[in-house]
Amino acid sequence: DDEEEEEDDDESDDEDLSLTARRPRFRGVGSRLTAGLSRFASGIRDNLGGGASSAKLSHTHPTQYVYVRQSLLLWREIMRNMYKLWAEADADLLSNGGYQLWNTGQGLNRVQSCPRLASEMRRILGRAQRESGQPWVGLSVVHLGDRDVPNALVFIDKYTQVPRILAPIVLVVDAVDDLCAADPACRDYCVDAFGSPSHLQLAILADFFRHGFDGDGDDGGSCIDGRLTSA
Repeated sequence: DDEEEEEDDDESDDEDLSLTARRPRFRGVGSRLTAGLSRFASGIRDNLGGGASSAKLSHTHPTQYVYVRQSLLLWREIMRNMYKLWAEADADLLSNGGYQLWNTGQGLNRVQSCPRLASEMRRILGRAQRESGQPWVGLSVVHLGDRDVPNALVFIDKYTQVPRILAPIVLVVDAVDDLCAADPACRDYCVDAFGSPSHLQLAILADFFRHGFDGDGDDGGSCIDGRLTSA
């Protein structure tokens, strides 16, 4: 049991670090940027849809902040409960409910209802919504057993990508300060190109939080599944 808890904590490290890194740098960032970095400020403060041809959302900066934070909170809860979701997914796949072969737009897929998995996901979503403490931004629809997420195995496969998406960003942002402290040439580059190492970190995070959460990966864009597809 201790080993399972330790492994579970490791899986959610990326989401925790991303939340920690994001909070001081993303909220109200425009007021803290120097004049030399006004190009980043204008890009972050603008409505999400402005000038972004693929974006399907048009959130203002404050709304986008809440939307990203809620998405990361949800992903953290899913990672912490992945062992249970996997068990429920197995139970759904091996149930006697049967399945149908559909052309979902991504080839033939085994479409099968996932009542156990759906029930657990609703509980996880409820916890994330309560922890957020703010009205939920976007849709609360959980796609399962349909054309978007045909079966429980596809669901598990999608959400095991979360650490692979977040880990490289977290590692780079976390390493910027140490890299600049150890290499004067690297620090000089950061200062010349971005204004400071902290502004480089801001630019990386702002780019991901804007374009990774713009709804371009799904028709709805803001549903529970669409958030991950976009990222």
